[in-house]
Amino acid sequence: MSSGEGLSLPPKRKAVRWLNPAGGYLEGYTHTLNPYTGCSFGCSYCYVRRMPVGLFRSEPWGSWVDVKPLDSAAFRKEWARESDKGLLSLFFGSATDPYQPAEAEHETTRRLLELMLERPPAFLLLQTRSALILRDTELLRAFGGKVRASITLETDDEAMRRHFTPSAPPLAARWRALRELREAGIPVQAAVSPLLPHTPGFAAKLASEAPRIVVDDFHRGDGSGGRRTAQLGIREEYRALDMEADYAPAAADRFYEQLRSYSGTNVHFSRSGFLP
Repeated sequence: MSSGEGLSLPPKRKAVRWLNPAGGYLEGYTHTLNPYTGCSFGCSYCYVRRMPVGLFRSEPWGSWVDVKPLDSAAFRKEWARESDKGLLSLFFGSATDPYQPAEAEHETTRRLLELMLERPPAFLLLQTRSALILRDTELLRAFGGKVRASITLETDDEAMRRHFTPSAPPLAARWRALRELREAGIPVQAAVSPLLPHTPGFAAKLASEAPRIVVDDFHRGDGSGGRRTAQLGIREEYRALDMEADYAPAAADRFYEQLRSYSGTNVHFSRSGFLP
């Protein structure tokens, strides 16, 4: 989908709330923040498909994106109000990719980062699968050790990427983003979340290129013990590929242990790996 297709501005009936209290799987953060509603990457396994925002729209998931109107003065007030209660720890991009194609035009994520730097949070995790994050390298450097850029790399097999996430960025661009952010001195991790079918060399490549890795799967990472993913028919997708054994939790467990076998690898599993 092009950056302009399917985009809409929500009606201005009430002020936009940006900071939402975090809990459940994201316990450990004070708030989540999502600059858009909907996501044009439209990944087949995305758990947001089974949340109200995905269920109660007539258009197919991935075909629409709502751009939240950003009032800088209102955001500053909301940010100050929440900051006055205590140090903020933000998961930025918990339900939509902050660097999806709409961001190239609207720059909402960039502006939010600029506003946050006026009073930096205690910690900011920025979750994306897009190399557009490289545009904001200098902004991220300004956060110092208070930021972690988390780049989704669920597989190293481009055929599997195209099968499960045909509208998502190619893997080569994500590896480049991981490398260039690391070289710029920005804390970065590879989020193997969720683990997809991959080549035998995936773990070795991650161990050599990612300074930090978190592994997750459909069963422990969708916020519902795997129920949302099951409702999306992902097990059937694996069965059709004759890879049903790779859908089981044991597959991610084995991959995690394989990563741990490489000396010096900083690897984490599921929820604990995303904590500040």
